[in-house]
Amino acid sequence: MPTKTTIKCPNCNTDIDVNDILYHQLEDELKQKNISEQKKLRDEVEAKRKEYKQAFDTLKVQEEAIKEQQEKFDEELKKATQIQLKIEKQKLQESIKKELEEEQSESIALLKKELDEKSNQVKELNKSKAEIEKLKREKEEITSKVQAEAEIALTQRLQVEKQAIQKASDEQNELKLKQKEEQLKQLQEQLQIAQRKAEQGSMQLQGEVQELAIEEYLADKYPFDVIEEIKKGARGADCIQIVHTREVQNCGKIYYESKRTKDFQKTWIEKFKADMREKSVDVGVLVTEVLPSALERMGLVDGVWVCTFEEFKGLSSVLRDGVIKINHAKKSEENKTDKMSLLYGYLTSTEFSMQIEAIVEGFTTMKTDLETEKRSMARIWKQRDKQIEKVLDNTIGMYGSIKGIAGNAIGNVKALELPYSDEEDV
Repeated sequence: MPTKTTIKCPNCNTDIDVNDILYHQLEDELKQKNISEQKKLRDEVEAKRKEYKQAFDTLKVQEEAIKEQQEKFDEELKKATQIQLKIEKQKLQESIKKELEEEQSESIALLKKELDEKSNQVKELNKSKAEIEKLKREKEEITSKVQAEAEIALTQRLQVEKQAIQKASDEQNELKLKQKEEQLKQLQEQLQIAQRKAEQGSMQLQGEVQELAIEEYLADKYPFDVIEEIKKGARGADCIQIVHTREVQNCGKIYYESKRTKDFQKTWIEKFKADMREKSVDVGVLVTEVLPSALERMGLVDGVWVCTFEEFKGLSSVLRDGVIKINHAKKSEENKTDKMSLLYGYLTSTEFSMQIEAIVEGFTTMKTDLETEKRSMARIWKQRDKQIEKVLDNTIGMYGSIKGIAGNAIGNVKALELPYSDEEDV
């Protein structure tokens, strides 16, 4: 791991990273060097351009001068013989052409040489830029690595400190914990004594509390029903629930009795059944704190439902629903003949046939819309598939171009590489 060298400022005592300063200095020097080289290169190109322009102008002047000379020669040669004129003219043209070709070939060779030199300088400049970017990436990687290692070391140090603090705290609080445990033990003993005294209190008061809780729950849960309380001293259980619905009155009766004793007595069942016959109720529920030994949870004992107060809430809903359904079944049997005739008349009526026709039309319209949506979605899916394929092709082309330029400096994308490419790289 690279070490981080720092020095302190003698004026402000601030830590100064020497590597960071050297990196910035090197970066500034490279930038200044690149700027100066670019400026020098531009100046040289501008100077050469001016030289080429001057040479071109000179060539143009020479051509005009040659043209003038050629016209003079033509005038003089006219006085001579035709053969001598042609020979002299050809010689003069060949010599002028040769001179021009030599001068142009030298100029072109010189320009090509200078262009190659400038191209090499541009390549060197781009290489320097690439080196600067590489240094920046290496600095960022080193910085992130140092931060990660520092976070890991800090976490480990915090864990060690936490364990040391916890150990010291445990040692200091050991005596306090033992003292608290002893006090808690004494409080538990006192609480058990108080509970035994409370259990020895008035059983009648406990029973009345449960009776009131049953009546209040039934009244709140089923506002349409009538909850009749059996007065104290009168023969019978505690209350009767007369079941009503929005449509039907007096669907049935549910009889409730509350017991809160330590032992369950079988004589309660016989007495409760006698009271049910006397009151002409449909269902009887005995809510007790202690279930019979034969039951682990609520159940039916000789035609009477026996449950705890916690089970009573769910059982009351089930029994009430059963009473309503039984009453509905009885009513259906009473009017069975009338209902059959009404049903037959309805099935053979125009209203029924029109309703069936409307239903079929609705399903036909839904099927037509569904087929239309299927065709539209198929077109949209095909269009999206082509778009995705186009994006993938362009992405693959861009990745291949970048990979061809940068080589291994670009990380491999597994989805765009052959399965054996990773092994070859290793």
